[in-house]
Amino acid sequence: MRRDVFQAIADPTRRAIISLIALHAMTPNALAEHFDTSRQAVSKHLRILTECQLVKQEVQGREIYYQLELSKMKEIDKWLEQFRKIWEQRFSELDNVLLTLKNKENES
Repeated sequence: MRRDVFQAIADPTRRAIISLIALHAMTPNALAEHFDTSRQAVSKHLRILTECQLVKQEVQGREIYYQLELSKMKEIDKWLEQFRKIWEQRFSELDNVLLTLKNKENES
């Protein structure tokens, strides 16, 4: 089953996992140490993140390491870019309004 990426990142625990493995690959046990939850709960979150291809597994000996799938994160960033441009434009417009108000106040 392929899950929706945005539903996956809506969960704060999964976002925290993404932040942790963005720095370096980690095992489920190492990740579980960062949360007040069981290793099984962390594994469930990892399964969801893996199903939507945000993380990938790498077997090293007897351990499974999870690491961030950068190409999938780039897809999310690309989708968000359209909104980032809108926000930047609105902030720029707000800056102009505030500057106009400040200039009028200084003229008085």
